[in-house]
Amino acid sequence: MNEFSRVYGEALYELSSEESRDAAILTQVRAVDVILRDEPAYAKLISARSLPVTERLSLLDEAFGNQVDATLLNFLKILCQRGAFDQFHGCADVFETLYNDRHNIMPVTVVTAVALDERQRKRLIDALQKKTGKTIQLTEKVEPELRGGIRCEMAGKRLDNSILTKMDSLRRSLSKKS
Repeated sequence: MNEFSRVYGEALYELSSEESRDAAILTQVRAVDVILRDEPAYAKLISARSLPVTERLSLLDEAFGNQVDATLLNFLKILCQRGAFDQFHGCADVFETLYNDRHNIMPVTVVTAVALDERQRKRLIDALQKKTGKTIQLTEKVEPELRGGIRCEMAGKRLDNSILTKMDSLRRSLSKKS
């Protein structure tokens, strides 16, 4: 993430927080982020300097005018006017990180060989909440090649207790002894 994304993402968060709309705007920031990732041609169009700024701003009004909070729409327009619309993803990441920090939320990605059932999911969330003291926001992924076990990614750390990793470790250990 660059300095621009940090400064602008923080500014959007602070403004929405002061107005007690940070939760609603976070939902909208996520939705816009998904749209822009799914429609890169649209993001490229809004960034195109060959198109007059007034037309690009009009396109933003058409796409998001009745869909998002005025604060977020104005933020998108500022990025467009400054020629930095391509920085939205970084700004969105900063916004979400600040929201999570201020609301004591820890995003955790858990990867398993098969999908967790409801009981396993609840036990995992309860254990992580007890250990961290934070509300856990769980994202689940299934990767059958893990064979079993679990891999957790949280707070920039990876905890890997998968069978695949244990087998790789054993294989490396045995090859060193040969």
